Amino acid sequence: MARFPYDQFAKDYLKELLQPLGQVETSRKVPAQIREIDVYFVPPPQSTKNTIELGLLGKFAAEPALVEPFRNAATTADIRSCMNKLFNIFAEVKRQAKGDKNRLAESVPRLWILSPTASESILDGFKTNLDEEDWGIGIHFLGDYLRTAIVVIHQLPCTEETLWLRILGKGRVQQQAIDELEALPQNNPLRSKAIDLLLNLKITLEFNQNIDEEDRDLIMRLSPIYEQKLAEVKQERIQEGIQEGIQAERCNVIENLLRVRFGSLDAELRVITEALLALSPEEFTPLLLQLSREELLNRFL
Repeated sequence: MARFPYDQFAKDYLKELLQPLGQVETSRKVPAQIREIDVYFVPPPQSTKNTIELGLLGKFAAEPALVEPFRNAATTADIRSCMNKLFNIFAEVKRQAKGDKNRLAESVPRLWILSPTASESILDGFKTNLDEEDWGIGIHFLGDYLRTAIVVIHQLPCTEETLWLRILGKGRVQQQAIDELEALPQNNPLRSKAIDLLLNLKITLEFNQNIDEEDRDLIMRLSPIYEQKLAEVKQERIQEGIQEGIQAERCNVIENLLRVRFGSLDAELRVITEALLALSPEEFTPLLLQLSREELLNRFL
């Protein structure tokens, strides 16, 4: 299975979620390297309280961050490649800081490698440590100076705080996260964005010739949401058509009344037609029958 559909989904998804919190770049090129950083996030210079709650992902966004999501378990080579990108960014930040230690400290990003699973041998090989008191389980930190953490998505607890990261998991973990996403209130600002991106992924996968059983399961899980979305769009279009018909009918009534009263519909009367459309028939009818031309123009122009 080609990684591209999931890679693009993960980049778009993280960009949509993080954009309200700061500056987000996807596929950022690393200087002098034929490599790209999946997501590079920089919070605004002045700390501002944002009303969008991203839980653990929002905690990552409290400081500059490189986010590298993997659909399948990140290998040793994958992790080393991500760290090479980070070291290149270190060098770039140092050049830009020009000896300003405070600016350098504030600008150095942390690398978050998002992997559905990770073997004990890989975690031991990179000498990772947990900080359960501050971060909980599933976040494995390398040494402090390496500024790197491996986020094992399938180890994260099933809580609201981890939902936005578990959406990037796979199999049962991702499907449970989708269930939780659907259950969020309709007015949640991120629910619609995440669902739209998941449905885009579904459509992309359906056009992919090399899908596996896991892809098919995901397509099946998303199909009811897709059908519901189509029904909602259809209903919205019906409602829009009804409203347009009502407005057109009201416009005809207003124009006919104006012609009956004043003989013709000139430019000035056409202008007040738009203002009268904002009123209900019960409101505009007596005005059109009782007020003089001058009174109508004075009132609505």
